[in-house]
Amino acid sequence: MASTTDLRSRRSAAQLHALEVVVREIKVRDHNSQRKYLKDFNQAFRAYQSILDSQQWNEAICAADVLLIGDYHALPASQRWAGALFEQRTQPGDRPVVLGVETIFSRDQHILDEWWRREIGEQELRERIRFDRDWGYEWGPFYELLTTAREHGEAIYGLDCMPREDLRKIGARDRHAAHKIGEIRQRHPNTAIMVLFGESHLAPKHLPRLLREQLPQERVLTVLQNVDALYWQAAGEQREVEWVRVEDDVVCVFNSTPLEKYENYRLCLGRWSREEEELPDVGPTIYNLIDGLLRFLDINRYSSHNGTQPKFLVDLLPEVYCGASGARLRQLLLRAAGEEKKLETMLQKVDEQGSVYLPAINAFYVREFQMMYAAEEAARFVHHACRGLPLLRDGSSIARSAPIDRFYARTLEHALAYFGSRVLYPARASVGTDDLTRAACDELAEDAAHNSRSKFDSMARDLGYRMGSLLYARYLSGRMRRGALRRLFLADLEKPDAARKAFLKIAFGSR
Repeated sequence: MASTTDLRSRRSAAQLHALEVVVREIKVRDHNSQRKYLKDFNQAFRAYQSILDSQQWNEAICAADVLLIGDYHALPASQRWAGALFEQRTQPGDRPVVLGVETIFSRDQHILDEWWRREIGEQELRERIRFDRDWGYEWGPFYELLTTAREHGEAIYGLDCMPREDLRKIGARDRHAAHKIGEIRQRHPNTAIMVLFGESHLAPKHLPRLLREQLPQERVLTVLQNVDALYWQAAGEQREVEWVRVEDDVVCVFNSTPLEKYENYRLCLGRWSREEEELPDVGPTIYNLIDGLLRFLDINRYSSHNGTQPKFLVDLLPEVYCGASGARLRQLLLRAAGEEKKLETMLQKVDEQGSVYLPAINAFYVREFQMMYAAEEAARFVHHACRGLPLLRDGSSIARSAPIDRFYARTLEHALAYFGSRVLYPARASVGTDDLTRAACDELAEDAAHNSRSKFDSMARDLGYRMGSLLYARYLSGRMRRGALRRLFLADLEKPDAARKAFLKIAFGSR
């Protein structure tokens, strides 16, 4: 069994490589991290007491009168998780729940009430609360939270006040919020109150202390999300950790990774630095994911020779398109697909995953940045680049080979893409591998070879994900070293039966 130190190192290595770049850039562009108020939060939660199972977690959540939920504003997963928790907390038989949010000023409560009564629509709400001007983070995840609270809750309240930009006044904003939560309790005496507020406000001496003074009889539970120090501690546990108890009145959930947090914040900084409202430039983020995986695999981007390293991989980096129009996207995908039949499948992938790597034209398209899928597509690029971009070079002999060869080549691509996504985004759920047998794989390949293109791709993806999950488990346990993983990315799959032999050797240790 791997030691705590080994597990932490293996789970964290690729992320830490990519984090170096993004954290360094953020520090240059955002100097507030050195403020005492923010340091209070970072220094408050350095270790947890115990891991919680689902029953213990639910008991802690349901026992609280007030849930103070820490929000990392730049991370859409943070608001989406809060919305899921709100819906979970409002099941039949539970007491009603009221939502309070930092995002909306208390002065704009009348606007929020008009939207609650369905007198105004989404766009008018967004404009009148000056969301983009005064808040500036992503609207979609926050609006989903509001909609969930309107459908399932008893009321929604804005809790914040000006000025937001002046950290010298941040204590006054905490006092204001505590007072407003006290008013909510007076108006809704029999409800649970769920508050979503910036995580730095939840240091013990900040909002939690003021709220306990305001409501001494209430059971207040601080719910943290993805605190870095706690995340890295949990990375050394023998099993995947979702919830931990930090203190008697503090718990933490892990629904994202530090890399995802800070890449999203970097995208926000990039968007704010431009005067015009436009989609953020995700190019640096995609290149950073690629670079993090290359460093993890010990691949030299500047190698001048092929063999154990791809030749000048730095010159193979893909073009990155961000949020092109619908017509431009179809044109781009049609270039990659070569035929209309494949186009709808690619469009569906963009809709579901937000991004896609197109090896036939060596390009990324990103409509919506979702770390898990962006990491998967980055690993897919590395797989193709390590082999010299065969689809871009000559259409690849794989495309002209026997159906079973094509199936195993596609399966290996999905396996390495899934594996790469796990080392860059360990929060991704694992895939079951219990029923993998040699006979079952060959039978699946034969079946796929006689199916439609969409079924063929679906079967290759499912088997590939299971293989990728197996690879990741072997890597975590120390049974597969990084050198062996690098050789997989570099493997020549163009020759007849090469992909099948490579797959079976990985899966079952034989040819």
